[in-house]
Amino acid sequence: MPIDNKNEKRISPSVLAAISAVTILIGGFFLSYNYIQSKKIMAFDYMANIFYTNNEDFFIEEDGRKITEGTDEGPVTNDYIGYLNIPKINLTKGFLDKRSTENNVDKNILVVEGSNYPDVEKGNFIIAGHSGTGWNAFFNDLYKLNKGDVATVTYKNKKYTYKIVNIYQHPKIGTIAIYRNYDKTTLTLVTCTNNDSKTQTIYIAELQEVTEQ
Repeated sequence: MPIDNKNEKRISPSVLAAISAVTILIGGFFLSYNYIQSKKIMAFDYMANIFYTNNEDFFIEEDGRKITEGTDEGPVTNDYIGYLNIPKINLTKGFLDKRSTENNVDKNILVVEGSNYPDVEKGNFIIAGHSGTGWNAFFNDLYKLNKGDVATVTYKNKKYTYKIVNIYQHPKIGTIAIYRNYDKTTLTLVTCTNNDSKTQTIYIAELQEVTEQ
C-alpha cells in the first residue's frame, strides 16, 4: 500500500537558513570565549635570535613594544652571581650579571638582557646556551628533558625550584615567541634543537618553591 506523503511537514529553506545561522553564531561565541579565556592565562614575548646577534642587540618585545628593565644596581662583576642546576642531565653552570662582558653565549650561558632575575615576582628569567659539539655547548643535553622535570636556580642565597610545563620548537626566523603564564614566575631556557638546524627549542618552567640556602 503506497504511503501518503501529503501530510508530511517540510521545513522551508528560510527556516533552515535561520537555524544554520544561529548554530554558527553559537559556535563562534564559544570559540571566541575559549580563546579569550586562554589569553587571560597565556601570553607571549618575542625575542631576537640570540645565536646570530650580539648580546647588545638582543631584545624582548611584548605586544610589539621593546621592553627595557630598570638598570641593575651595584658594581659590575665578572664573577658568577648564581647557578643553574638541572639534576636529570647533571648540569650545573654559573651565570653572570647581565651587564658583564662575559655574559656572552659564546663564553657562558647567557642571561638575556631585558629578562628578570629569579627574585622578581611573576618575572621571566631567560637563559640561552649553545648545544652541539663545542666546548661551550652547555645546553647540549637539554633535549633529554620532559615536562615535569625540575631545574633549580641559586641566586642571592636562595634556591628557586622550577618545574618544566611546556617544551616547543620555533623556526630560526630572527625572533622567538616565548609562551608563558603571566601569573607565574618563570624560567625560560633556549637552545638550538637537537639534530635540527632550522629550529630552536624553548623550555618553559614555572616556580614551585623558594628556600633559603
